[in-house]
Amino acid sequence: MKILFVLLAIMAFQLRPEAQVKVKAEDLDVKDSSGTAYPTILWQKLVMSGKYGIKIQTDGKTALLGRLTEEEIAARFSRMPKPKESQFFTTGGKIASFSEKDMNGIKYNLKELAGKVVVLNFWFINCPPCRQEIPALNEVVETFKDNKDVVFLAVALDPKYDIIEFLKTNPFQYNIIDNARYIASKYNVNSYPTHVVLDKQGKVLFHTSGFGMSTVGWVKKSIEAGLNDTVLQ
Repeated sequence: MKILFVLLAIMAFQLRPEAQVKVKAEDLDVKDSSGTAYPTILWQKLVMSGKYGIKIQTDGKTALLGRLTEEEIAARFSRMPKPKESQFFTTGGKIASFSEKDMNGIKYNLKELAGKVVVLNFWFINCPPCRQEIPALNEVVETFKDNKDVVFLAVALDPKYDIIEFLKTNPFQYNIIDNARYIASKYNVNSYPTHVVLDKQGKVLFHTSGFGMSTVGWVKKSIEAGLNDTVLQ
């Protein structure tokens, strides 16, 4: 898994295939252009954000960390396959409705959200990949913040108090429904994070489980397709 991770990062810099080197992530000495060294966990986090890439040097032991241009980010995303569909939903099908209030007391009913694109995120606090993708998900919310036809709902398993404490250091811009394990059970969701995007007719446009470098990009792409009533490809 770590070897694949590094290869994806290398591809972001569009190196020639023959220049790609298989190496374990923890064996790399990664620095940026100023010479600042980055521990493995930090540079991995930056690369997984989709905004950075690394280029392994010819010695196979050192690597250069750099921020990608918008063109490089778009090019990398275009080369990534669509995330595997989850086992809990069916593309093109409708899902059972639920009615619940979020942590701010605002009530949401899926049936009453017809005509809007609904974005669901099933998660819980002690889920590392759930936490890892939150900053990128916040950017998606920011992109559509002025569009009233997009509704973001985070279905959290944790109690309200724990989520409040978590949000003090980890802002999450979705509308969060706390203590919502029963909603996840309604759909038999048992893998996290799980994402679902419903089109204006309430049909499943996109769904996937787990965390991948292209996941959040596909969530955004699905929202755009839903708003424009176009086929997701």
